Amino acid sequence: MFRLTTLFFLVMFVIGTDTFLISPLIPTLQNMFHIPTEYAGWMVGAYALGYALFALIAGPLSDGWDRKKVMLSGMVCFAVSTMLCGFATGFGSMFLFRFLAGVSAAFTAPQVWASIPALFPPSKIAKVSGIVMAGLAASQAFGIPIGSLLASTHWSYPFFTIGACALLVAVFIFYALPAMKPNQDPQTKNPIFSRYLPLLNSPLARRAFLAHFLFQGGFFAAFSFIGKWVTDRFHLSIDQAGYVMFFLGLGNIVGSFGGAYVIQKLNRFNTLVAGFLVSIACFIVLPHLPSVAAFEGVYFFIFVNMGIAFPLILGMLNSLNPTIRGTISSLANSIMYAATTLGSWIAGLLYATFNGFSSVGLFAAACFAGSLLCFIFSGIVNNQAQAKKELAS
Repeated sequence: MFRLTTLFFLVMFVIGTDTFLISPLIPTLQNMFHIPTEYAGWMVGAYALGYALFALIAGPLSDGWDRKKVMLSGMVCFAVSTMLCGFATGFGSMFLFRFLAGVSAAFTAPQVWASIPALFPPSKIAKVSGIVMAGLAASQAFGIPIGSLLASTHWSYPFFTIGACALLVAVFIFYALPAMKPNQDPQTKNPIFSRYLPLLNSPLARRAFLAHFLFQGGFFAAFSFIGKWVTDRFHLSIDQAGYVMFFLGLGNIVGSFGGAYVIQKLNRFNTLVAGFLVSIACFIVLPHLPSVAAFEGVYFFIFVNMGIAFPLILGMLNSLNPTIRGTISSLANSIMYAATTLGSWIAGLLYATFNGFSSVGLFAAACFAGSLLCFIFSGIVNNQAQAKKELAS
């Protein structure tokens, strides 16, 4: 079991690192490719676009295939497309290769979350999910520093390095992951998009996914503007802002590793409610803190909660219907990227209109409050049996 846990950790770390890899390279690539600022962000957005669009297809398809083959093929394609980014000669080729990397990740990452309930006993799922989430959290903490360090020698080195690491992980998948034949449930033989119908027709599932959307939208709205806020408010340099992000990423790692223990002590409902209420209070007070140290300390608790809540939420969503876990995981990931895009856009409007982070913090707090209410009233937190019954009908 340790081998599989390590494998899933590495898959999420490599994919997560690639997600954040290009951020410190934008000024260099913008100058090299001679593109205006308004287009430069699409070198990041291309990855998210490829992921969000194809995750909706990848999930239903993977429920009818051997998950090992899907994960292996996706990781190989991810490695190749990432390395191709290092050969990009302009904005068009970089956009294409980043888009393909996002498509490959859309087929790979959801298999991890769908495989955990299939390969581990119920008593271990929360712990394993937390450790795997720590892989994504570690990529948030180390992705930007890794990209900056490698790019200091040549801009292409980060892409070649992460691509090579992805190939090694693909070899690990080939030797360590057992075959996972598709479930013979009739739902897995339906046309692709019709497999979403049990989720769309279930009021419980709709409320749960809406809660997931609000949670991700609120978090990433605030996350997107941390660097700008600390730079504007505390006059930090880009390097100093990067150290702030590194510290916050450690909070995510702490939450991911400690999540299973917290859930065991408080139970799932109390963990969710307490974490969300603490985060809401933190978002409200953040803009009024007098120092960088205070800001980091309060935001650290938000990231700890993110590390605990994210795998907990994915676990609840995946338990809705065990026969379509790939579909559920892909829908959850697609919703996350859609919420990230929308939340960041709204946060940008709020920040520019009201000239500061206060409105962004209030928006994030409102999203978390709405998410908590949706989770509670959906009944998914306490009533998994009813959820399965409703989706099966």
